[in-house]
Parts: sequence; C-alpha cells; structure tokens
Amino acid sequence: QVQLVESRGGLVQAGGSLRLSCAASGGISSINTMGWYRQAPGKQRELVATITRGGSTNYAGSVKDRFTISRDNAKNTVYLQMNSLRPEDTAVYYCRVSGYGLGYWGQGTQVTVSS
Repeated sequence: QVQLVESRGGLVQAGGSLRLSCAASGGISSINTMGWYRQAPGKQRELVATITRGGSTNYAGSVKDRFTISRDNAKNTVYLQMNSLRPEDTAVYYCRVSGYGLGYWGQGTQVTVSS
C-alpha cells in the first residue's frame, strides 16, 4: 500500500509562485507515473501534469509554460513548481501515483490565488 504525503498549499497573489511536493512511501517500487491533478469548486478533477520514472512529462494546456513537474526518484518525491499563478488556478491539488495497474491519491492541498 502506497502512502502519499503532500506539502501544504497556500494563498498567493496572482503572478506569484508556489511549489508543491508529494512524498511516497510503502510499495514504492511499483510506482511508474507520478502526477498532479486539481479540482476547482463545482468542476471535475482534471490533470495538471504527470511525469514517468524515466522523466517523460505531460502537461495540461492551461499550465504549460507556467508549471514544471519534476521528481526525485531517490526520494520518491514529485514536485510541482507553479509560476505566474492565476486566479483560475485556485483549486485543491491532488498528488497521484500509479504503476502495475494501481493508482493512489494524496489527501489534497488547497491552493488559492487572489486577484
């Protein structure tokens, strides 16, 4: 069973930056893909970015060129550097890891961007 511990989000002004982290433990040898999703009030959860063990990345169009996903395989941790934040980036951000057909979610962390 994989456990995920996310860093605390926060409140930031538009144009500001924030970095999220998510550390995995337990059953980590099965993890291939790590990523971030978000869910805004009244909206469905959506993909933000993913990264494979080999470093291949995928981004949602709305965050490309503003957000950067990275991972430290030695620390089993995935990061999301968020720059040029916009009010529409306000959401609960969830870490997700997957491998061998199984997926695990973090508890979610609130990111609020004020205008």
